[in-house]
Amino acid sequence: MALNRRQFTGLMAAGLAAPASIIRPAYAQPKPGDELVVGIWGGAQEKIVKKHIEPKLVEKYGCKVSYVLGGTGERRARAYAERGRPSFDVLYLNIYESRQAVADGVTQPASPAVPNYEYLYPLARKGGYGVAFNPCTIVYDKTAASAPITSWKDMWNPEWKGRIAWPNGLGAEGISALMMTAKAWGYGIDEFDKVVEKVKELKPFAGIQGSQAQLFDMLDQNVADLSVEFASFTRMYAESRNPNCAIAEPIEGQAVTMNVACITEGTRNQKLAEEWVNLHLSPETMLAYANEIYYSPTVNNVEIPPELQGKVITAGNVDSLVDFDWDYINAHRSEWQAKYDREIAG
Repeated sequence: MALNRRQFTGLMAAGLAAPASIIRPAYAQPKPGDELVVGIWGGAQEKIVKKHIEPKLVEKYGCKVSYVLGGTGERRARAYAERGRPSFDVLYLNIYESRQAVADGVTQPASPAVPNYEYLYPLARKGGYGVAFNPCTIVYDKTAASAPITSWKDMWNPEWKGRIAWPNGLGAEGISALMMTAKAWGYGIDEFDKVVEKVKELKPFAGIQGSQAQLFDMLDQNVADLSVEFASFTRMYAESRNPNCAIAEPIEGQAVTMNVACITEGTRNQKLAEEWVNLHLSPETMLAYANEIYYSPTVNNVEIPPELQGKVITAGNVDSLVDFDWDYINAHRSEWQAKYDREIAG
């Protein structure tokens, strides 16, 4: 039946006034044999999701789960190359990559379509679904310190001259060190030249550390006594290898870094992907991460057991984590990297 202009206009108006739940695209229900593709880090994180998430998803839907393992750089490049026609359904990224991916239409913003979204801290609703807080802070050999470190400014105390292993590049540790330098000394994010000059006052460095393993070797071998690193990995190192390694809680705060589960734009398994993320945000999975690798929960409905108190970020401390303007940082990353290579690492 053909529609005249008045009928067509009426139908359009009705559509525009319809509730979002009516006009939202309908997604097919999962069926046995469907395959969910998850891009995630290997090692402990792979083991945890295979133990605590995959079995529940497979039992409920009869689906399959396959994994693409490796670093975020490889996953991010592949996801961008496949934008709109992704082979990934769920993609794990770090805090700054995840926010850029949403802005670029590669991944979806967080949504209440995932039931456990309601328990996420506001900070963990940016760039997808934050699944783990892993703050960056000053770590140091307490036997080499005249007093405990209580401020980011303490790195400029003369006793640390020549004993600092500065983080390599503009990864999470490097950006945390630079931006917390800006915060401590009162520089704006648009005053990067001043930040660089302030960091140069710390030179000569004992070295430039490019990984946790490299840093921990430097501490073991007495090559360096101080750096900026993830609190979780450092706590595991201190408990297993070096009880003299201390994790600072500066008055300016610890820099927030976060692992984020991102659902790709164009996924053919939207419901499965949402269910996967929902299971990751469950108290059971959150506690598994906290117990096994000291990753802090991003939801507010997890009861932290006494043995983890003081070892992970709890509700009362989330607001003390320092976030950055990642849009600005990402927009200036190339020029900042060139200046870092020339004046800090050089």
